[in-house]
Amino acid sequence: MVAACRPALPRALLLVAAWLALPATLLASSVTIKDGRRLDGSIGKVAKLAQNPAAAGAQGPATITFVDNDLYRVFVPQTQIVAVNQVNVGDIKERITIKQNVALAGGRVNRLGPIVKITQFDDRGRRTFSMMTDKGQVDIIQGITQITPVWTKVEGLTTAKQTPLMCDMRLATSSIPRETLHAILSRAIDPKEFEQRTRIVRLFLQQDRFLDAQVELEGIIADFPNKPQLNEVVQSLRQLHARSIVKEIEVRRKAGQHQVAYLLLEQFPAEDVAGDILAKVSEMLDDYRSDQKKIAQILEELKTHTEGVVSPQMRTQCEAFVAELEKELSINTLDRMASYLRLGSDPGMTPEQKVALAATGWLLGSDQADTNLIIAMSLFKVRAIIERYLVEGVKNERAQLLKQLEGLEGASPKLVAGIIAHMKPPLPSPDPSAATPGFYKLSVPIGLDNEPDARYLVLLPPQYDPLVRYPTIVTLNGGGTTPERQIDWWAGEQVETGMRMGQATRLGYIVVAVDWMKDGQREYEFSAREHAAVLGSLRDACRRFSIDTDRVFLTGHSLGGNAAWDIGLAHPDLWAGVMPIVARCEKYCTLYSDNAGLVPMYVLGGELDGDKTVANAPHLERYFNKRFDITLVEYRGRGHEDFHDDILNLFDWMNRRPSRNFFPKEFTVVTMRPWDNYFWWLEGSKFPSKGMVDPANWPPGRGILPIHITGKQLATNGLSISSSMGQVTLWLSPEAVDFNRPMKLTLNNTSLTKSRRIDPDLSVLLEDVRTRGDRQHPFWAKVEH
Repeated sequence: MVAACRPALPRALLLVAAWLALPATLLASSVTIKDGRRLDGSIGKVAKLAQNPAAAGAQGPATITFVDNDLYRVFVPQTQIVAVNQVNVGDIKERITIKQNVALAGGRVNRLGPIVKITQFDDRGRRTFSMMTDKGQVDIIQGITQITPVWTKVEGLTTAKQTPLMCDMRLATSSIPRETLHAILSRAIDPKEFEQRTRIVRLFLQQDRFLDAQVELEGIIADFPNKPQLNEVVQSLRQLHARSIVKEIEVRRKAGQHQVAYLLLEQFPAEDVAGDILAKVSEMLDDYRSDQKKIAQILEELKTHTEGVVSPQMRTQCEAFVAELEKELSINTLDRMASYLRLGSDPGMTPEQKVALAATGWLLGSDQADTNLIIAMSLFKVRAIIERYLVEGVKNERAQLLKQLEGLEGASPKLVAGIIAHMKPPLPSPDPSAATPGFYKLSVPIGLDNEPDARYLVLLPPQYDPLVRYPTIVTLNGGGTTPERQIDWWAGEQVETGMRMGQATRLGYIVVAVDWMKDGQREYEFSAREHAAVLGSLRDACRRFSIDTDRVFLTGHSLGGNAAWDIGLAHPDLWAGVMPIVARCEKYCTLYSDNAGLVPMYVLGGELDGDKTVANAPHLERYFNKRFDITLVEYRGRGHEDFHDDILNLFDWMNRRPSRNFFPKEFTVVTMRPWDNYFWWLEGSKFPSKGMVDPANWPPGRGILPIHITGKQLATNGLSISSSMGQVTLWLSPEAVDFNRPMKLTLNNTSLTKSRRIDPDLSVLLEDVRTRGDRQHPFWAKVEH
């Protein structure tokens, strides 16, 4: 989907273009979106999603822009577009035709039913596509008829054994295994024709598969020894491959996978690589070595400073701190030592002050580093009590721990919140699977009577560090599949070494797959049980693993996509984005459309997936017309599939989304269920019955309309709520209000506080973190009315 604006071509690519006689460059239409994505293809506008694009404008003002690249159409609100240009999209894409007996008569496939089985492509580019219809199973013999760097065209074939069916389906060429693609291409060209052989090289080159292009070209050189000039092109391809390795190293560094990055740097292929690339590699290696030296320097100096601490008791505590650093200080946490690195060599500071500077930076972050050693060592005691409190299940025991905490110097709400933000997750994790590194099977009570615990799976990225916050995907399986398959979809299937090579693994995402369905469940039920299973699993995972709660994305396939759509809109404050895949918008989702303006959405499906396009269209059109952050992707000629083709686009979209805004200045949400009652800093209950409808009683009766809730942060240091709720709880945090000033809290213009001064409450802060699991945004006080 996304094509970054191309810089000037490196000399290596110019050489490749010259020797392989690449076609002339192509100017094409390009759309740039506010989030930075660039979409290349044919551009059009429509007023209605279900209308024929050729009839654009026939059903009202065209407010929806789409871009068609022959693989899929991407629909975005016109207001999300910042530029439309004619741009140089690079070389005209290679198109290799595969001869097949294409069905030119017979029935035409206008709708694809549930898939029963799809065989792998053989070396002739043929497969069997089996689906269910109202007349039973139908098998379609398909063949690849055209291959481009971006998409592959698959059509129905004529066979002697069955009635031909005409269909035009598009697949991402990147989704075809390399060995299969190579076998199909090799049969499609004459291996004795030099020009035809170079077409395969061009195809790989335009996919940025430089190593594959190099291997293919080396085979050409062996078969055509009279082309010695191609040796220089091979060298250029090596250079381009080296650039791609540098990009991969940067990806791994960003994901915190420093061992992988360092190994790639040490093993970097230097042959025929340009000086600027080698300089970049050398610079990154120097950065790693410099960081390791800093870590060693910090540990050595702190041992020396500790020896200089006068008080024996304090010295013992400092030694325990240094021992902790020896285990846990890493490149990931080196930024906590920034103040110490800057000031620790000051000869005017005492050893006590220097150790305190490092200790407080370690516990609170460098920006809160302090030179008071008594407070610094007290903070370790504070942290120990917090750790015990957050895992204690007995209320009376927690009360005793709270009393201990309140008697310690340094146990102010600000410092406690700082410690919580920088500590490891409080709950212990079970032993991971021995066969699969970083893989956990867990369960959690969902808090509803007579309902079993919710089971969920977690897969951590390589080199997971509990002191680093990781973006997270919460994924829900569809009917007939499992949470285990969702892990495979996002993180890759496990290989013999026990590792996974998928995109979540590569990009450093935690994947949480919730087993949200009951045995035998065939539909999403919009129930409290389903919501509790998903939200309870997320909260429990946040207590056990280092999840960045501002970067949690909710997604699901099929019935799981229906659930993700509903749960995403019902609880918009929890998600950085929601991604329903082959999902249907129905029931509560159709009336919660205003909530879609509070959370970004990426809706993915197939053009021929039953009646979903028509059924979803009016609801999605509301999102588009209201200028929400919405992307709709529709694959051409495809039906009810998992669309793994799109995974790179999904991650690109997630990586471009801003972090969740946990304290919006103003929000308006709607609710129709009593468990859809928590929004950012507002919790409600006792809703009027005329606005509530139980899923079992759907559709709503006459006169039942969604309840609207509006929350605002006031410029006068306060919060205002407008709603018909009978009971509210306001959760207060310094991110929204100033505890040092008088505070104004109102419900429907009525004051909620007799006293205008509200003080932070440690018990509220700790209970909020213990129950909600969000260590990044703890609430310091609450007001109930």
